[in-house]
Amino acid sequence: MAKVHPFSSSSNIDSSPSSSSCSNNYITSKRETLTVWMKSLVMQGNGCTAYNDKGEIIYRVDNYDKKNSDEVYLMDLQGKVLFTILRKKMWAFRRWEGYRSNSLDSNGDNKPLFQVRKSCSFLRKDLCCKVLFIRSENVQESWYKLEGSAGKSALKIKDNHGRLVAEAKRKQSSSGVVLGDDVLNLVMEIGVDQSLVMALLTVYGLMRYKM
Repeated sequence: MAKVHPFSSSSNIDSSPSSSSCSNNYITSKRETLTVWMKSLVMQGNGCTAYNDKGEIIYRVDNYDKKNSDEVYLMDLQGKVLFTILRKKMWAFRRWEGYRSNSLDSNGDNKPLFQVRKSCSFLRKDLCCKVLFIRSENVQESWYKLEGSAGKSALKIKDNHGRLVAEAKRKQSSSGVVLGDDVLNLVMEIGVDQSLVMALLTVYGLMRYKM
């Protein structure tokens, strides 16, 4: 299989990290770019695969169930679970919850790191969601916003001050050819939890029925 390389970026724009929600192993020390293929490498599977600037796989989602499953796992190349993402249904509303690793206990006492809820609007065609980060004592400490465009794969992730945290959009080849809508260029700013951004992109893909 040919390697898919993202374009490197020399830009160095400051961005505030998501404080206590970050894992130091995944916080970006510079502006970083990944290529995300909204496909699983598993035959007849659903999911996505993320490549670094060397063309190496660093994140993957392999969903063996139907698309838009109620439970998916974001993993590294070796299969270590970084996030468990669950879809919760309450009446006509849905929300997605993200848990670090796969450490959910049988009693359901573990609290999610984040919750994603759609912003209700019958007039808007674009997708807008709020991401709430939960403290251990179940206090909402901060939030992100997901902004997607109707009919497009583009996504912007902003913090509660409106600053850009990460942006995904269709990838262009070196000759300027726009690739398919399942191949994305994901740019993350400095001080961002890379695995968290991938988890949120996974939630976005589930909302869009892309995986």
